[in-house]
Amino acid sequence: MWTLYFLIFLSLILGIGAWLFFMWAAKSGQYDDPEGPKYRMLDDEDEKKK
Repeated sequence: MWTLYFLIFLSLILGIGAWLFFMWAAKSGQYDDPEGPKYRMLDDEDEKKK
């Protein structure tokens, strides 16, 4: 029976850890511009230097 309690506790800890990691990533700006990088490689760098 203790194994069941341990697995429930472990799943709760892992779930809370994943949620905290997601909240940190969202607050640090990881999801701000998902479309930008695929267009950034097409920009001409000579235009930026002028």
